[in-house]
Order: sequence, then C-alpha cells, then structure tokens
Amino acid sequence: MTPAREYLEELRRRLARLQERDLAPAAASIAEALASGGVLHAFGCGHSALLAQEVFFRAGGLVAVNPILDSRLGFERGALASSLFERAIAAAGELAAQADFRAGDAGLVISNSGRNGLPVELALRMRQAGVKVIALTNVEQSRAAPSRHPSGQRLFEVADVVLDNGVPAGDAAVRVPGIGTAMGPASTALGTALLHALLIETATQLAAAGRPPAVFPSANIEGVTLEDLRALMAPCAGRIRYYRESPS
Repeated sequence: MTPAREYLEELRRRLARLQERDLAPAAASIAEALASGGVLHAFGCGHSALLAQEVFFRAGGLVAVNPILDSRLGFERGALASSLFERAIAAAGELAAQADFRAGDAGLVISNSGRNGLPVELALRMRQAGVKVIALTNVEQSRAAPSRHPSGQRLFEVADVVLDNGVPAGDAAVRVPGIGTAMGPASTALGTALLHALLIETATQLAAAGRPPAVFPSANIEGVTLEDLRALMAPCAGRIRYYRESPS
C-alpha cells in the first residue's frame, strides 16, 4: 500500500472509531442554548480556526453559530506570528468582548494540542460568563504535554464537555520512505466530521422536542435566494455580527 493510500485508510479507520463517541451531552448543551435564544460560539486558532469557520454559514449547518474571527488567528499576518498569538492570552479580553458571551450560550473551543494559552483562556472566560464549554481536542496528546496557560491547565481540564478527536500524537498520520517527518494531518478531516455529527445530533434533539432549529440550505441550489438567507439570519443578527450588512 502506498503512503497516500495508507493515509486515506488511516482516516477511514479513525473515522469509524468516532462512531463510539457519545455526542449526546455536548449536543444537549448546544440544544439548551439554542432553545432559550442563545447561540453557539466557535473558536480556534491556526488550523483549528478552519473548523470554527467550517460550522459557520454552512450549507446543512445550524444558523445560530457565532464564529470568533480575527486575522491574527490565521496566517494573514505571518505563520509564526499565528503560533505566537495562540500561545499568549493578551487578546482574550478583546476577543471575548467582541463575541459577547452571555449566560445560557454554548461555546465550542477547538485546539488539537489543547495546551496553548489563548484557547484555554477563552474557555475560562466563557465559563465565567455562564457559557457551557465544549472542547474539541486530542486528549492523549494533551495529557502528555505541559500547559502554556498561566494556570497550568489544558483545554480538556477546563471544559464542561470534551470531544476527543482521536488523532495521532503530532497530528500527522503516515510515514513516507526517505522523509524523516510524518505527513498527512488528521485533525481537520476528523474534527470536521465530528463537529457536523455533533450539530446533527443537536438538531435531532431539538426537533424531537418540537423546536427544530434553523438550518442553512445551499445558496447555490436553484431557487434559494439571498433574501432567503437574510430571512434565516435576521433573528440572530443581534448576536452574530457577521449576519449584519455592515459587521462592526
């Protein structure tokens, strides 16, 4: 088997293991928030920021998702700058104020290593505001590494509910002959699948309770208009700045 096929097979095996995850408790936290008019905040740094964006404004995704976005969370200001930003907690107050955490909301904090300061600090600030925190992290790797947060805590230690993505330590999944560093990161593919499964479970719980949540259709299917999307976003525009015509 070639390394490329080995990588795909490894993803398949690890995706199958995700079926063992009990998503009900995390989904219940989100369902409770949405049923009471709250939102789901989503936060990640670096490549984890991709997952926070993946569940936002997504065809087949829940409408009431508030991503915490900032150019410093990605790579627009430099790759190493992004890593340094994630390790410090200086911007936590600014990001929390922008997100407008409120008691009764739910929060999703994504960090594969779970050790960097900013994700841990945002999770702590969410909990201080009365937000139920769901962590998506690699528990095995996180347990093996010291925290970079001043408290000494890692993400899985400060969340209300923990979802383990089950990826290999170091994220990369396969070895290529002649190359000393492993290749094929798994956290994005596995994390994406786990998060969409979580939101489907959330919607299932809400629908069963007679409170079906708003879900986005694809904007690229004939018959779906921008006005349809605006109508779906309008009830959440007071909480989610990116649903306003001029975000501020």
